[in-house]
Amino acid sequence: MESLPYKDWILGVGLDSDERGNPPSKFAAVFARARHEGFLLTMHCDIDQENIHEHIRQVRAAPILDRGLGLTSCPVSNAWVTDSMKAQQIVQLLDAGVKVCVNSDDPAYFGAYVTENLQRLADEAELSREQVIQLARNSFDISWLPENLRATYVAEIDDVATG
Repeated sequence: MESLPYKDWILGVGLDSDERGNPPSKFAAVFARARHEGFLLTMHCDIDQENIHEHIRQVRAAPILDRGLGLTSCPVSNAWVTDSMKAQQIVQLLDAGVKVCVNSDDPAYFGAYVTENLQRLADEAELSREQVIQLARNSFDISWLPENLRATYVAEIDDVATG
């Protein structure tokens, strides 16, 4: 409630950290109010919760597609937490049409920025050039940038890819 006078300065509401013992459900009312107020929403969820990371683990693309969700993946931190990058699951989601992209998670801590995450995923999953391009396009397609900027950056990716 205290943030509402500054609504024009706030782009969205998010939640991150290790949710063990502090599940996202504790913040359901906050997220419901934020949605009601028109804020964009995002949530980083731990692998032990019923959430989007569950979809990475079990590769259930249909619920993600049905809701039109974008899915960010952080392969290097996945490997630290679960002993697997979840590379094949990421590829399956990508091939199913899910707007999955590659990100970094605490790059200074995990020692991998976006480029390293993408390179390691590409190496492990033997990604095709087209898959790498689609991951890059998806990162802008699911971003909170205004549509005109998204289109500009996606066009730049396409120009580089065809040049």
